[in-house]
Parts: sequence; structure tokens; C-alpha cells
Amino acid sequence: MEKLVKKAKKGNDKAFLKLFQTYEKEIYRTAFVYVKNQNDALDVVQETAYRAFKSIKNLKEPVYFKTWLFKIAINCAIDIIQKQKKIIPLKPEFEDLISGDPNEDVLLTMSLKDLLERLSEEEKSVILLRFYQDMTLKEVSETLRIPLGTAKTILYRALKKLRNSEKGAGFYGE
Repeated sequence: MEKLVKKAKKGNDKAFLKLFQTYEKEIYRTAFVYVKNQNDALDVVQETAYRAFKSIKNLKEPVYFKTWLFKIAINCAIDIIQKQKKIIPLKPEFEDLISGDPNEDVLLTMSLKDLLERLSEEEKSVILLRFYQDMTLKEVSETLRIPLGTAKTILYRALKKLRNSEKGAGFYGE
């Protein structure tokens, strides 16, 4: 991976394309959680590719390519949200048609999406990077440019919020 990043930094288009395609689906899923619709999520993926391609020469450490790329994706998603100011929520019956794998548990997926919607943007970012992108807390703090202690606090606060939401929804067999 590092070799590809070094080639891409030197201007090798094919190396960049191969790198980007490695993470494209994950970027789409992350973007979809933020912007809540297919078209905007695809716009985020496209804008992420553009911004990353344009600025890959500025990437200091090839090891952090994935972290750097997801930071760009999150910023693109937040930019789109801020431009729209008001997002019309997608009806759950249409969400099923958009969200991927037909073998996955649709009710569980919808429940998780509903739970994530109860989090603030910073809490959502930490949860997504930590659990969906499988980053360490150190990588999460670097990606979001926040202190490690702050990342931990946000994570634990978000998890507590999610647990309380789950209890209220009857997931613990109340």
C-alpha cells in the first residue's frame, strides 16, 4: 500500500486510482450515514476523489493514507450538509432499496441507522471511524484532529447515549 501511495504522490494516476478504489465503498457508506441519500453520498465520493487527487502530494506519511482519505470524505460530507442547511429525511421504506447487501438484517440495519441519528456530528464521526472503519482511538484522534483524551470522552459519551437509546427501544428485553 505504501508503495502505491508513494507512486501516487509522484503523479502516477493509475496508482492513485487503485488506492482510491480500495476504499471507495467504505467512503460511500460513511458518506451515506452523514448525508442520508444516495445522490449526495455519491457526490461526496466524487468530491473526495477530486480533493484527494489534487492534494495527495501534501500527504506527509504514506502510512496514514486511509486516515487522510476519510478525513477528506468527512469534510466533504459536512460541506454538503452545511450547503443544504436542511436535509429532508429519507423514508425508511426507501432506505431499504438503497442500503446495499440483500442478505443483511434490514431491521438491524435500520435500528442502527436510527440510533446513529441520535448522535451529534462529532459523536457520529468517532463511532463511524472507530467501529465502521476499524480505526484505533489514536487514528480517530489524528483523523479528526482532536486530542486522544477528547476522542475517548466523545466515544464513551456516544456509547452511553446509544446504550440508553437501546434500553428505551426495548433491545435489552425490558
